[in-house]
Amino acid sequence: MPQRAAVPIYEIKADLFKALAHPVRVRALELLAEQEQPVSALLADMGIEASHLSQHLAVLRRAGVVTNVRAGNTVTYALADPSVAEMLAAARAFLLHRLDATTGALADLAGGARA
Repeated sequence: MPQRAAVPIYEIKADLFKALAHPVRVRALELLAEQEQPVSALLADMGIEASHLSQHLAVLRRAGVVTNVRAGNTVTYALADPSVAEMLAAARAFLLHRLDATTGALADLAGGARA
């Protein structure tokens, strides 16, 4: 039986980032980083159609980023691992740093235009 070739980690990372590559999915993860939540709470906060949220949560579930538990008619979602919240925090820190640098560069340009 032939052995399967190992998938390079960079391809696995790319698949993860593809799963995160939508504002609805990022927002859902941010809410779940605060605490596990039923779908109804996510819907109330996000203001999108239930079918759209369901599709986005399915993408995150297939990627192994979230888990869900059904109790009667209620489905509750949670982050699959605390490191997902850490990844979101790292992305936020990176973006804030970039924004600070961009804002500083724009201020320098504006100051130079007045001189």
